[in-house]
Amino acid sequence: MKIEQIYTGCLAQGAYYIESNGEVAIIDPLREVQPYIDKATEAGAKIKYIFETHFHADFVSGHVTLSEKTGAPIIYGPNANPNFKAIIAEDGQEFKLGELTFVALHTPGHTMESTTYLLKDKDGKDHALFTGDTLFLGDVGRPDLAQKAASMTQDELAGILFDSLRNKIMPLADDITVYPAHGAGSACGKNMMKETVDTLGNQKKMNYALRADMTKEEFVKEVTDGLLPPPAYFPMNVKLNKEGYKDIEEVMKTGHSALGPEAFETAANETGAVMLDIRHQSEFAKVHIPGSIFIGLDGSFAPWVGDLIKDVQQPILLIGNEVRIEEAITRLSRVGFDNTLGYLEGGFESWEKAGKETDSVRSIPASEFKEEAKDAPVFDVRKPGEWQAEHVKDAKHTSLSEINEHLAEYPEDETFYVHCAGGYRSMIAASILKSRGIHNLVDVQGGFKAMKEAGVETTDYVCPSTLK
Repeated sequence: MKIEQIYTGCLAQGAYYIESNGEVAIIDPLREVQPYIDKATEAGAKIKYIFETHFHADFVSGHVTLSEKTGAPIIYGPNANPNFKAIIAEDGQEFKLGELTFVALHTPGHTMESTTYLLKDKDGKDHALFTGDTLFLGDVGRPDLAQKAASMTQDELAGILFDSLRNKIMPLADDITVYPAHGAGSACGKNMMKETVDTLGNQKKMNYALRADMTKEEFVKEVTDGLLPPPAYFPMNVKLNKEGYKDIEEVMKTGHSALGPEAFETAANETGAVMLDIRHQSEFAKVHIPGSIFIGLDGSFAPWVGDLIKDVQQPILLIGNEVRIEEAITRLSRVGFDNTLGYLEGGFESWEKAGKETDSVRSIPASEFKEEAKDAPVFDVRKPGEWQAEHVKDAKHTSLSEINEHLAEYPEDETFYVHCAGGYRSMIAASILKSRGIHNLVDVQGGFKAMKEAGVETTDYVCPSTLK
């Protein structure tokens, strides 16, 4: 028996390769499926099953393409209704893989088709549990994503999730290994541990949602408390996973179109494409194409693209090092952004050599901010929880994910300062603001961490209800 977790950090996503006696099962594959095929081929094995734990919202799965290339059937749990051929397993249905057995355990709540797969070894002993988004390490799947499709409230879905955990998962043995679909950083939960594998017994001790003495009412309240709005691209990813999508090879071919400066500029003007600069934030600050948006590859690239660009049909043109263009197109396709039209041939240097117009962002060290800012407006673009924990005194909170709703709050003429935790998100914010015609901003390098180290005065959040 071989179990391999294939973890993709930028999506905080775990896919799984399970092999026994020349037969392979893949669970929740990423969109680029050739690595799974190569792995099976190298082992002299055949992919027999493709298990999907649910219709994913945060990424486009590779199930359709992998099935087309290998002939392996796609398996979903009860209540799934995909637009392509698939096996819809019954609760408790078994699937043989070499000497192993998979048992489909219907565990609705995150979504109504959510299914956990229990793996039994050759002796029939429960060995591992592939929990999808039903059970994470330290958390459970958020119950608000499937409200519309299920015609239920998030509280009703949370109650169903409570029953699934208590009736299907918690009765299992403590020594079972838990393999979730996501880890810390995913928007599918709110309190995940940094670890990606654990025992069920430890989760019963550590996971707030698995407390033995917890009532359903307490569970519903705790699971739904503090949920941030889901990223805007989530519904479209569900649609693609349910209905199918273009082959990634076609997406890659189109995206690899090399465009010289003139052709790049023409394409941007004629198509309304987003000019997406994928370089490091320091490079973007120094010089960039006017109107371009910075979302660097060396960060949570694809999730921020999905959260901020929102429409997966939006045409995109890439600006960056040519050796990383393939990586960018791949990561965009993982979240359903298939309309990459091409990239700036020769990188940004070719734009400068052509004598094209450029722009920049003033970006200063935290020490310089402390000396010059004084009473100037400061805007913090971190998440609400980060800001509430501690923030620069008198700073205003304008979360990056909702920056377009805060545009009217930024001064029209007065210089203001923008920061995040470390510098990545504030540069994204700066690029968006400049693209909206707001140029009187200064980025603070190193973000809140550097500002605090520099001795900038900070405070924590005081709930208005506690004020006398």
